[in-house]
Amino acid sequence: VQVVESGGGLAQAGGSLRLSCTASGLTFVDYAIGWFRQAPWQEREGVSCISWSGSSTYYAVSAQDRFTISQDDAKDTVYLVMNNLEPEDTAMYYCAADPGYCTRTKLRSRDYFRYWGQGTQVTVPS
Repeated sequence: VQVVESGGGLAQAGGSLRLSCTASGLTFVDYAIGWFRQAPWQEREGVSCISWSGSSTYYAVSAQDRFTISQDDAKDTVYLVMNNLEPEDTAMYYCAADPGYCTRTKLRSRDYFRYWGQGTQVTVPS
């Protein structure tokens, strides 16, 4: 299984980025897909997750009202659109996949996700 993120980069405060996540070796339809982030010297934290069926999505408090997670069935891709970016959003962003459904509990810990990508860096200068 290979999970691949893309779309990170440098954005101005107040700007936007769209991250993408694809995977090979698994069928997204049976998985929960999550986005996590990790800033230097900090724990990896859940940002958002989605059940591929679209039946459930969850967001961390820091992401609510600014970030949107979505899926494209045709492209087998999950997106994280990040608007109104802040310097505090600077981190390595990771996509993760795990069999089953996205739940609020699952988003609380990296331990609940089985497969991980290598990450894509997001930098928002202050």
